[in-house]
Amino acid sequence: MKRFAVVVIGCAFATSALAAPKPCEELKAEIEAKIQAQGVTSYTLEIVTNDEVHDQNMVVGTCENGTKKIIYQKNDR
Repeated sequence: MKRFAVVVIGCAFATSALAAPKPCEELKAEIEAKIQAQGVTSYTLEIVTNDEVHDQNMVVGTCENGTKKIIYQKNDR
């Protein structure tokens, strides 16, 4: 029974660590890497506050405890 309790407590700590909010610049870099891996060359990623988001379809990430969003816009050539 003690082992079970230790496992449950360990899982709880691991889950909270995984759910920790990411800094915006770190998340933006991860998103950029994924976009570039898909071969997209002309795009813009911008970190904005929630108030500055005009189109929710452009949001590709949320950071800093949900206070900021990362928006994506494909640039036409």
